[in-house]
Amino acid sequence: MTTPDDPGHSADRVHIESDEQLRAVASHMRHRILRVLRDGPATITQVAERLGIAKGSSNHHIKVLAKAGLVHVVETRKIGGVTEQYYAMTGKTIELPETGAGQHEVLMRHALTDIESAPPSDQKNVFLKHARLSPQAWDQFNERLTALLTELNELSDPTQPAADLFVAFYRPKDV
Repeated sequence: MTTPDDPGHSADRVHIESDEQLRAVASHMRHRILRVLRDGPATITQVAERLGIAKGSSNHHIKVLAKAGLVHVVETRKIGGVTEQYYAMTGKTIELPETGAGQHEVLMRHALTDIESAPPSDQKNVFLKHARLSPQAWDQFNERLTALLTELNELSDPTQPAADLFVAFYRPKDV
């Protein structure tokens, strides 16, 4: 398990290294919970309300994420006779190991599910573009794409509504 003191963890990144961590991020519901916690700490009840799920389900999934070292308690408050624990992500970014041939890109599958379930909006664009590129054109475009992703990260404002960018730039297996 990765914890804040492990080499696989920094303030910015959690490197997924164990089967337990892979199973934790493989769940679409836990992916959605991490999205909520990305915006800031929340209690089990707050997560359940934001996602429209049962408190028991929220509790179960947060405990799995905590056991895997992906979230942790950052604050405890006593309200009346109840103690509330606020959970947060242990790092800003979760990095998956490289996948082998035939393995699924789990976070991309979650993103596709999110795209499919997003309500119709004028703030939703989905594109698929095919191109034939030389190695040099590939490198140039990839550099520009990386710069654009860096720019998007710099524009991020946690007080504004969430927006996701799903990018997969790859060479398909030609038939």
